[in-house]
Amino acid sequence: MSPAPSARGGFWGWVDCYHRGLQAVVRLLGFVAGAGLVVMMLVTTADVVLRIFRLSLKGAFDIVCIAAALTIAAALPYTTAIKGHVAIEYFFQKLGRRGRIVGDSLMRLAVLVLFSLLAWQSVRYGNSLLASGTASMTIRLPIFWVPYVLAASCGLVVLIKIYHLLHPGKALLQP
Repeated sequence: MSPAPSARGGFWGWVDCYHRGLQAVVRLLGFVAGAGLVVMMLVTTADVVLRIFRLSLKGAFDIVCIAAALTIAAALPYTTAIKGHVAIEYFFQKLGRRGRIVGDSLMRLAVLVLFSLLAWQSVRYGNSLLASGTASMTIRLPIFWVPYVLAASCGLVVLIKIYHLLHPGKALLQP
C-alpha cells in the first residue's frame, strides 16, 4: 500500500503540491470565466433594456469586449485541464498503441511550444500597450493588462500540458 500523497516527502511531495496548486488555480480561473459570462450577459441586457427608454449604458461595448477576452483567457486552462478541446479521432484511432502515444506526445509538445510563444508575444503586446498608454474607446479604461492575463493563462496551459506529458491519458481535473 502506497502512502497518502500528503505523507510523501521529497520530490514526490513537491509534485503533489504542484498538482494541487495547479488544480486550484485552474478552478479559480474557471470561476473567473463564469463571472465573465455573467458580466457580459448583465451588461448586454442592461444596455438593451435601457435602449427601450432611449438611454444607453456608456461603455457597454468596451466592457463586453474586455469581459469576452478575459472569459476566453480564463477558460483556456480549464478546458485544457479537462481535455475538453476538439480532437479528430478518425486517423488517431487507426494507429496502434505506440503510434497513438507518439502522436499524442508530439501534439502535446507542439501545443507546449505554441502556447509558450503565445504567452511571450502577449507579454510583448501588453508592454507595447502600456508604453503607448492605449485605453478603451468609450470609457478610456487602460487595457494593457488584458494581454498579461492572456499570457498568464497561456503559461498555465503550458504547465498543464507538462502535466499531461508526464501523466499520459490522465486529465488534470474532472469536469
